[in-house]
Amino acid sequence: MSSNEKAGNSFMLKICTFIVDKRNLFFLIYAIVCIFSVISRGWVGVENKLPKYLPKTSETYRGLELMEEQFTTYGSAKVMVANISYDQALLIQEDVEKISGVFSAEIDDSDEHYANGSALFNITFDYDETNDKCLELLDTVKEYFEPYDYYLTTTLGDTQSELIDQEMNVISVIVVIVVVLVLVLTSQAYAEVPILLLTFGSAALVQMGTNFLLGTISFVSNSVTIVLQLALSVDYAVIFLNRYKEEHMTLEPREACIVALSKSIPEITGSSLTTIGGLVAMLFMQFGIGADMGTVLIKAIILSLLSVFLLMPGIIMVFAGLLEKTKHKNFIPQIPFVGKFAYKTRYIIAPLFVVLIIVANRVSAKTPYVYGYSQITPPLTNAVQKAENIQKENFASDNMMALVFPSGDYDREKRLIDEILLEDDVTSVTGLANTEAMNGYTLTEKLTPRQFSELLNIDYEVAELVYAAYAVNDEDYAKAVNGLANYKVPLIDMFMFVYKEIKEGYVTLDDELMKKLEDANRMMNFAKKQLESDEYSRILIYVDLPQESDETFDFIEKLHRITEKYYAASKIYVVGESVSQYDLKKCFSRDNTVTGVISILAVLVVLLFTFKSAGMPVLLIAVIQGCIWINFSIPAIRHDNLFFLGYLIVSSIQMGANIDYAIVIAGRYTELRESMGKRDAIIDTMNLSFPTIITSGTMLAVAGTLIGNMTSDCAIYGIGKCLGRGTIISILVTMFVLPQILLVGDRVIELTAFVMNMPLRLKQRTGTMRIDGFIRGRVEGNVTGVIHAVVKGDVSAYIENGDITPMEDEPIDAEDIEFYYTEGEDI
Repeated sequence: MSSNEKAGNSFMLKICTFIVDKRNLFFLIYAIVCIFSVISRGWVGVENKLPKYLPKTSETYRGLELMEEQFTTYGSAKVMVANISYDQALLIQEDVEKISGVFSAEIDDSDEHYANGSALFNITFDYDETNDKCLELLDTVKEYFEPYDYYLTTTLGDTQSELIDQEMNVISVIVVIVVVLVLVLTSQAYAEVPILLLTFGSAALVQMGTNFLLGTISFVSNSVTIVLQLALSVDYAVIFLNRYKEEHMTLEPREACIVALSKSIPEITGSSLTTIGGLVAMLFMQFGIGADMGTVLIKAIILSLLSVFLLMPGIIMVFAGLLEKTKHKNFIPQIPFVGKFAYKTRYIIAPLFVVLIIVANRVSAKTPYVYGYSQITPPLTNAVQKAENIQKENFASDNMMALVFPSGDYDREKRLIDEILLEDDVTSVTGLANTEAMNGYTLTEKLTPRQFSELLNIDYEVAELVYAAYAVNDEDYAKAVNGLANYKVPLIDMFMFVYKEIKEGYVTLDDELMKKLEDANRMMNFAKKQLESDEYSRILIYVDLPQESDETFDFIEKLHRITEKYYAASKIYVVGESVSQYDLKKCFSRDNTVTGVISILAVLVVLLFTFKSAGMPVLLIAVIQGCIWINFSIPAIRHDNLFFLGYLIVSSIQMGANIDYAIVIAGRYTELRESMGKRDAIIDTMNLSFPTIITSGTMLAVAGTLIGNMTSDCAIYGIGKCLGRGTIISILVTMFVLPQILLVGDRVIELTAFVMNMPLRLKQRTGTMRIDGFIRGRVEGNVTGVIHAVVKGDVSAYIENGDITPMEDEPIDAEDIEFYYTEGEDI
């Protein structure tokens, strides 16, 4: 061993000794951090709206930002009341509109508001939807409707998020139960279970508590991260615990823990790099939820690593005695039949799998991806969705889009609205230019003083004075002096001017006229704040097209073309659920390519350093990529709509996490092939790898399957379903196909190795000694393999990546006899 290697090992042992001996310090640190995390969990902001994660260059993102800045969107709710007459509905309307803070409770006898003995009220509040007053009013409205059979829907509050949290809490409990059962079955002592649970529980709590550092996270990350953290990182704790048990066979608990930790840190860190490599690809997605979830999951894995390295050694020391007392027989059976099957079918299964993944690649390309929730039915229906579904069953709802364009020209706006109304798919358009105000006049219609006096039933001379004052205020002095008879002013502008003059004491009206003006001003102000600002106007377009379809997306493009006849293209924005889904569709093609390439490259780099061969990484990545194609061929075959986010996230996780199963098998096989033939090597490989794969794979498969079958959110449903199915496919392929591929590709792997043949040193010793490393030679019998053991006897062997260390309590009977050879030469 070189002096640098010895110094490195010595430094690592010093660090590990400090961690083990100062375990009470780390217990205290983790206790403080966990208590803090319990408190800080409440500081985490959760974003529930998918459009917020669109690229900042997308039309939806820019349009939403502009509308938030330029317009007021009032809080609102739709309430359907079943089993009431229309007369009862009118009485309810009257009561609701008397509630302080309610602007209106729209109801009429049309099919849009009364059908099948049910009434649909469109309730609008006096406050912006971001105002907390809206939530108070919402509670008041719910309390009023409590005696009725009612169904309420609204965008106010986080009801949907709260319901998803409840679902995920149930899923988490079930996953923990499954994990405990799996750990009991795969452990060698019952005390291993609390060790692993305490380690993971601490990591999970710290993970939740540190999310506040990210400011706001998506509802997807908030919901599934803990379950995925357990499934993805429990292996790290299992590796360390198994290493401890191995060292404890010859060492006392303290020394065994120190040595096990020093050897586990590089091993576990290396194992985590493939998972992190897959997740890194998500950081490059244009759609922000990918980067959000990738960041949260990477943080979760790093915190799990720290928990294993810093906290778990102390927990093992506390439970060291119980580990001895609670030992039980191994419940995991040997599976030699798998290796024998692999050897017999290697020339059949391997070629068939190549054909299968080629077909799967073509089929998966036809997966019916969707970009909204309207075409997906999740396994559960929560209270919010139930209310939405019942409303849709009784009342047809048109698809609404908001069109934003520069303000200032009501005539042009009217022409635009008229042209849009000519489209067959448009059912109605709401804008200032076509909203009726009084006596058949629209809000923006221009009136002369004569028309204005007749509308309000006031003297013409008074109307002229008002118009003259308006002209002066508008700095149109020529009209004020001699052109008032033909001077026309938009009704909404004149009403608001008159109201302002009255409030400032320049004009007085009788009580009846004043009340009429008050009501008109309230209505016009309400409309203006929603539909017009100093810079932009907004119209609402209702179409009888589905939220997501090629026809809908074509209409969005047509809407742009129509509006561009009147306004500059750079000043036009179309916003709505359909536009958001259209933007998501445009993001998907780019994100799909980027995540696929980056995840493969990241994992490839890790595997190149792991196996020091060009052939092995390519084979393993091809196998897992084949599993991904097979996974997403299933919805294509079943014509099952899949939310696009499920593919982007699951393909990254599957490449980063499921490839660990392939690495376990490939690593064992490569090691055993040094001393065995292909048949024996593959049989032993499958026996030794099965416990690791079944432990980790079962947890991830169960976690994904439960998430996919116990949630009401379509995005989470897609992620869980694909992850569970993909993990099961990966387990089956790595168990029953990868062995055959390794056997057939054995020669390719050997030829593509780029490890230089380094001279090896033959060591001969007699006495008691510690052996660590890959050994090829004689230890009172021929040995080839990795050894970590104390040997008492005669040793004559070559040592790779390790050394022989004499034990201090025994004399060394012989000096080292050294000479060198190059692999492949006779000695």
